[in-house]
Amino acid sequence: MNPFEMVVAIIVIVTIGSVLKARYGIHKDKWGNETYTPRGADPAIAAENARLKEELRAIKERVQVLERVVTDTNDSSARLDREIESLRDKS
Repeated sequence: MNPFEMVVAIIVIVTIGSVLKARYGIHKDKWGNETYTPRGADPAIAAENARLKEELRAIKERVQVLERVVTDTNDSSARLDREIESLRDKS
């Protein structure tokens, strides 16, 4: 094999490898790290995930308020009423 054929063979092998990586969703970020992106990644799915994460955050916040209300040693019913009303206003 002469040097020209060897260079062409290396270029073909690298090109095939790059095409396969792109086909299976492996991309490099700006730091050179390879990341896997599944084929058919839909922006609607990403938006739904963001919406669900926000909803989960709101639910966790409400649970914290409810835990604070339940475990509060101050038995003031007016304060309890205000806390419950504030929870109703948020939803």
